[in-house]
Amino acid sequence: MKDFKDKTVVITGGATGIGFALAKAFGADGARIVIAEPRLNRLEQSVAALSDLGVDASYCQCDVADPERVRTLADYVWNENGRVDVLINNAGIKVPNHPVTDLPLEELHKIFSVNFFGQWHAASIFGKRMIEQGTPASIYNVGSELSFFSSVPNATAYMATKHAILGMTEGLREEMPEFIDVGLIVPGFVGTEMHTAEAAAMGMNADQFAALVMPQISAGERFVVSHAFNIEHINARFDAISNAYSSYAPRYEGDDAYDVKTLIGRQRS
Repeated sequence: MKDFKDKTVVITGGATGIGFALAKAFGADGARIVIAEPRLNRLEQSVAALSDLGVDASYCQCDVADPERVRTLADYVWNENGRVDVLINNAGIKVPNHPVTDLPLEELHKIFSVNFFGQWHAASIFGKRMIEQGTPASIYNVGSELSFFSSVPNATAYMATKHAILGMTEGLREEMPEFIDVGLIVPGFVGTEMHTAEAAAMGMNADQFAALVMPQISAGERFVVSHAFNIEHINARFDAISNAYSSYAPRYEGDDAYDVKTLIGRQRS
């Protein structure tokens, strides 16, 4: 989608941080913005700030962990704008960092309810209506560098949600019709309210991040990336996987005999 002028862009978790930075960036390109999150005061403040910048912006209060609230959000956007062209599936939370052996189970359920199931609800509900709409559209789920590697000690619960989002995005990409782009936004360390003020000061500025990723979203990229050094950690993981296969399951003639993707392809042909 090369041009966002007069397009409708919905951003969950859009009142602060990366979501708000993207709202400003899409708005600067002429898009109509709808932001959503549970905190009414932050929504009102952010829409006022966007309006001061000349952005056509509105809000709908929504807790993405509740699929009925997500349906209400979808109803609101289609009733008000008649269409949705871009969904930025950005809402997410943190829980205290504890190792797997110590994290209370309720904290694990809490973070999955928003970070994973919240994105699943939005992708499912908006995705179905985008298919019915029948026009070029985009769904971008917001993952993390933790979708690919561990970067924060004891943040295993958060990392697990972001790995799950990677899997959902890859599957959704294959399921959607060609006129709907699906991709994963992969932030590294961005200085937002998710961190303490001291820690946030060390991260990439959210507006800088938005400027880096907007051209990639426009191009319909599968992976939308930013922090250059992350490739070193990703390559380290890939090398470990590659070495394991080279050592214990090396390629051989006819080794696709048990390859599920190959077998499914043959059945369909």
